[in-house]
Amino acid sequence: MAHPPRKSRAGKPSSSKSDGASADSRPAFRRGDMPDKETILRYLSENPDRASKRDIAKAFGIKGDTRAELKDVLRELEEEGLIERDKKMLRRPGTLPAVAVLEITLRNSDGDLVARPAEWLEDHGAAPAVIVRQSNAGRDRGKSRTPSTAASIGDRVLARIFPATHGKGTSYTARIMKILDRRDGLVLGVFRETPGGGGRLMPIERRGEELVVDRDFTGDAKDGDLVEAEPARLGRMGLPRAKVHAVLGSVEGEKAISMIAIHAHGIPHVFPAEVIEAAENAKPAPLQGREDWRHIPMITIDPHDAKDHDDAVYAEEDPSPDNPGGIIATVAIADVSWYVRSGSALDREALKRGNSAYFPDRVVPMLPERISNDLCSLREGEDRPALALRMVFSAEGRKVGHKFHRVMMKSAAKLSYQQAQAAIDGNPDDKSGPLLETVLKPLWKAYAVLKRERDRRQPLDLDMPERKILLTPEGKVDKVIVPERLDAHRLIEEFMIQSNVAAAETLEKRKQPLIYRVHDEPSLAKQEVLREFLGTLGLSLARGASVRANSFNGILSKAVDQPYQGMVNEMVLRSQSQAIYSPENLGHFGLNLMKYAHFTSPIRRYADLIVHRALVGSLGLGEGGITPSEEAALENIAAEISVTERRAMAAERDTVDRLVAHHLAGRIGEAFDGRISGVTKSGLFVSLPQFGADGFIPVSTLGLDYYHYDEAHQALTGEKTGLGYRLGDGVEVKLVEVIPLAGSMRFEMLSEGQKMPTGTRSFHKSGRAKRGGPKKPGTRPPRGRR
Repeated sequence: MAHPPRKSRAGKPSSSKSDGASADSRPAFRRGDMPDKETILRYLSENPDRASKRDIAKAFGIKGDTRAELKDVLRELEEEGLIERDKKMLRRPGTLPAVAVLEITLRNSDGDLVARPAEWLEDHGAAPAVIVRQSNAGRDRGKSRTPSTAASIGDRVLARIFPATHGKGTSYTARIMKILDRRDGLVLGVFRETPGGGGRLMPIERRGEELVVDRDFTGDAKDGDLVEAEPARLGRMGLPRAKVHAVLGSVEGEKAISMIAIHAHGIPHVFPAEVIEAAENAKPAPLQGREDWRHIPMITIDPHDAKDHDDAVYAEEDPSPDNPGGIIATVAIADVSWYVRSGSALDREALKRGNSAYFPDRVVPMLPERISNDLCSLREGEDRPALALRMVFSAEGRKVGHKFHRVMMKSAAKLSYQQAQAAIDGNPDDKSGPLLETVLKPLWKAYAVLKRERDRRQPLDLDMPERKILLTPEGKVDKVIVPERLDAHRLIEEFMIQSNVAAAETLEKRKQPLIYRVHDEPSLAKQEVLREFLGTLGLSLARGASVRANSFNGILSKAVDQPYQGMVNEMVLRSQSQAIYSPENLGHFGLNLMKYAHFTSPIRRYADLIVHRALVGSLGLGEGGITPSEEAALENIAAEISVTERRAMAAERDTVDRLVAHHLAGRIGEAFDGRISGVTKSGLFVSLPQFGADGFIPVSTLGLDYYHYDEAHQALTGEKTGLGYRLGDGVEVKLVEVIPLAGSMRFEMLSEGQKMPTGTRSFHKSGRAKRGGPKKPGTRPPRGRR
């Protein structure tokens, strides 16, 4: 047989014959022998929930020296792109993991709920349909934060995935573990008046449908307003109807644009009444049970327009004679766990949101303003509860030790990054001047110490400047800037990174379950794609059992000041794994750290709140610690907040695209300088550095030549001329079409193609480019967050 009989949950062989190919079609296999690649691939397809290297070895009875052989075979399969890693689990590309977040979209003819994965790479083709079973939804009760209830269309659920043994066009079935989010039933659209009163609601999404709004249900909506509406029950004839619920403003105004993304991505933006009531009734935390640190002149350093202040810092020389030249770095973080207790209304809503979402014109906070901007914010001159730690470092930057404290503090000053940097650079103002010698200079000395360790550690050093959209008071795009990266930014970042490391180390030492921030190393398949691309530039990425961040840094340094610098940075970024939250520690590849957890932003990230509770509970620091039910649900929580984080990132990116498209809608026909940011068979994505957004050039508009797509060179090359376009090329384009509500722009290429390197047209992964681009241009892959 090809593989051992699949075992049931109790560990006994299953008698089911629905596990794939028949025994007659399988090659002979003797337990303990090394299975061939085909057998391993079939096993992974049939056992997605038992697919780690250890699981495979156990299933086939592989022991001793044969385990090393298994490791080599799995590595070969990964290099060939036939399997990929998801944390420690292995799976076939284009398949679902054992646990996934699903969005329920419809009911089939049998009445079953049908869902699609919330996240799916377009490279894998169409997202698979999943039949959702609800009969066993209560089996995992006790592992979830909330009771399991019946799901319905529009809900987002966390589910355990099983390969379908049979089905009508479905590859998977799923059992609901937890309902993550219920849609409120409201739809977003543009109201258009009709003669005689009433109107119609025009959808903002291509898949949406037009709705009739009767005269009595238009509310205050005017022609061209962006509105939220409640669909009514379907009648027997005609279009479905709706009732205007809220008017969000004119669709022609930029202030309505972020609401489109908020609605489209299902981001909760209205706090329930019970949550607002709980926040308003919260009382300031008492000093009792806390250390009094109000005498320590800690300061906050944040963006000039920040309203919530998570963290405050202070530094001093270590007076110990055993640590000459050493420093003590002190960090205090808002004590959100005191106010937001596990299982409370505030907690349930915070978990539902997962994190705050930031848009150019607004913030959708994780917590109500009474908590985020008042009671928890480390305001200047006001008593505030905090979870703090002191970290001692040697002169070389090696950490000597650290300790956590639950304290009451009072911020000595609120400074912006620019204020703090100006003071250090010799231009203090009235607020920073008195702090220069006693607070700011010791902080910068401490940063110099921490930087020595950072330089030795060599985290991934990508040069990918982030752009920021500035709006006018009316909400229109004013300009797009690249904020200057200051030492003040780096100082705070390094203090926060070290604090996050200390939190993870403390909880591990206490054997306390927690949620890590993990960033796995790049998959072997992605490494191979990057290696082939770099080879076209005369650069190399060494093969090895375990690639390190500094391997990439060597490549990035060689590309500095070269014409392909931006292109190399972009490709290295694309080769990286997605950073996620997990109760299992995989380390943080990008930061080159073995233990890392998010601790420093509990006002805006739920992961940090979990870590705070874990520290409070494991260190015996008083009320607000983690609960047993919360510990049991960490896997579910980590999966959920990983999704909400990516949801916010996608909404933020879509809003930028729509804002820029709206801003440029009146400039059709103008020429712009751009840079090719993506190459596909369908055409080219071109970014406008001046505005920080992308547009698309369909391959059918590039000229009369027939273009070939070359993955290794990331290029489109003309069959006859040999001229083409590569990722990172600077080009001139003409804006020919803008769809503001979709956030899409279409360009026409004005620049002539360049002579492509020899071999681009014959490379084995080349393909004939398809004629015509997608209806709605996409965007570049999202940038990960630490």
